[in-house]
Amino acid sequence: MGKTIFITGASSGLGKATAKLFQSKGWNVIATMRNPALETELTALQNVTLLPLDVTNLEQIQSTVKEATGQHDIDVVFNNAGYGLVGALEAFSDEQVVRQINTNLLGVIRVTQAFVPYFRKKKSGLFITTTSIGGLVTFPLDSIYHATKWALEGWSEGMSYELGLHNIGIKTIAPGGIKTNFAGEPLDVARHPAYEEGLEKLFNLMNPANFEPVEWIADVVYEAATDGKQQLRYVVGAFARQLYERRLEIGSEVAVQEMNKMVFGELVN
Repeated sequence: MGKTIFITGASSGLGKATAKLFQSKGWNVIATMRNPALETELTALQNVTLLPLDVTNLEQIQSTVKEATGQHDIDVVFNNAGYGLVGALEAFSDEQVVRQINTNLLGVIRVTQAFVPYFRKKKSGLFITTTSIGGLVTFPLDSIYHATKWALEGWSEGMSYELGLHNIGIKTIAPGGIKTNFAGEPLDVARHPAYEEGLEKLFNLMNPANFEPVEWIADVVYEAATDGKQQLRYVVGAFARQLYERRLEIGSEVAVQEMNKMVFGELVN
């Protein structure tokens, strides 16, 4: 039997594209999603197992991971479930803030925590997490999203030390925008009259021409899973690399000023 990957958020976008790619490469795929009964495409593929998983449900995380590890010899866990939250802080309800942190950050931490003892006992394994270029640079009106993605980057780096003791790897995939034939990362937008003009400016600048096809991102996930490198971060796509390299070149303080001028230049008093 080939190797096995466990994927969260596999119902659409990068999760589904990754499931299809790994399956085509001869891997066994455990594709998890909130509502497997609604899935039609992945169910038609050989060696793909669908399991229910809402990453905000701790009990379900534990039961699904137990079921998956009981049935399969898992080699890679791809923490991909997540979504975007855009808007000013004062526009968000507390529920929106909590849901974003629960899904994007705590979901990844809890799924990983559930798998660590399993990988430790087999003395091998790899965690890959979808972060974002928004985990390495910032945009206006994305503060809570950045809070989760920057946290994932720091958490992954911090985890690399303890996991390394047991021959377990951890990597992040940081794409820019993703072009996708199916639904991409869902977007929750909170509006507030004091920031409406800035929000429109931000949306106008998020040019889909700069986005990468979802299959390209999936290719990098496969590369990260199979290259055997001790590499922590994979910044994916020309747009993301340009932003990240520019920040490293000019420093964070100047990069923030430059971003503010680019997006909100004429709006700032």
